[in-house]
Amino acid sequence: MEKIEKNELVCTICPVSCHLVILEDKTEESGYKVETATCKRGIQCGIKELTNPTRLISSTVKFSGNDFIKRLPVRTDIEIPKEKIRECMDVINYIEVHSDVKMGDVLAENICQTDANIIASRTVTTNLK
Repeated sequence: MEKIEKNELVCTICPVSCHLVILEDKTEESGYKVETATCKRGIQCGIKELTNPTRLISSTVKFSGNDFIKRLPVRTDIEIPKEKIRECMDVINYIEVHSDVKMGDVLAENICQTDANIIASRTVTTNLK
């Protein structure tokens, strides 16, 4: 008898937080059957989490030139593969901004060849003028 792989996780798409049960199913196009999801988005979330998990990164970088603000909040503009998070964080930790920045400004392009950009999450000005 063939053993069926069973995975359980919590969907994070909406506040309902469905407890998903995901089974291997060769008859499904995706190769998986998602049980206990209350919507189609939950089904997609469960399959994506097993086949290609991705995340947005939110962090901060050093900001100089302002007496009160020492860290600038940043984020990726698209999700990146989960296995690239550590590598991307290593790059983010070296970024330092020395001039005025507007929310949405790109601080690093195509970080770690993920097609994601690191963008500012806040507008901040220096007080060096």
